[in-house]
Amino acid sequence: MEKAIIGKKVGMTQIFDETGHVIPVTVIAAGPCTVVQKKTDETDGYSAVQLGYEDVPERKLTKPELGHLKKAGEGVLKKHLKEFKLQNSDELNVGDVIDCSVFAEGDRVDVTGVSKGHGFQGVVKRHGAAIKRMTHGGGPVHRHQGALAAGTYPGHIFKGRDGAGQMGNEQVTVLNLDVVKVDTELGVIAVKGAIPGPKGSVVYLRNSVINVKEKGADAGISKNPQKASGRNPQKASARNA
Repeated sequence: MEKAIIGKKVGMTQIFDETGHVIPVTVIAAGPCTVVQKKTDETDGYSAVQLGYEDVPERKLTKPELGHLKKAGEGVLKKHLKEFKLQNSDELNVGDVIDCSVFAEGDRVDVTGVSKGHGFQGVVKRHGAAIKRMTHGGGPVHRHQGALAAGTYPGHIFKGRDGAGQMGNEQVTVLNLDVVKVDTELGVIAVKGAIPGPKGSVVYLRNSVINVKEKGADAGISKNPQKASGRNPQKASARNA
């Protein structure tokens, strides 16, 4: 079953597992979200649902936004809208409410957000370029990019070359994060690791697109005779134990 939800980044903290190991987690206030639109193959050519998150006063919405949201029912006024293509979107209907309970501990999710904006930055901070030697005669160009070696060919700088410019403030997706804890009373989800964006920014969670393969003893012994585990199964089983 594919799942998705909209939330806000609360911040980072750490929790301890059963063995006492520290797990760095990001706390996300997820949902509740309302299904405000449903797209089908017959009407739109594909299946998807549009979720709405965070209530907003009617005076802060435009007339087109009000007309769109009122199709989901009276009182459904949402600030953030996001469409998700889910395989089981046919099971959802307009007006259904989705909360953080759709996810469970052990799930793997992809989190999408907008990274922090850092304004105009040079190549040292933006791309990790090296600085010049800090000796005398260097002049005020220690952190400059320098020549890009455009000679007879091609005679210009290729498009996309790293240089100074706007840093951050772009959509970033972090793949395959573990859901460590789900608190339905507080409406929060704790995922392992960091996610893009500042505190209070809107993020989108959905099932991970990465198919994780089991490792170790759960994966079984390789049948390929070219691999060490296939040539010596007993040694491989002892190593995976």
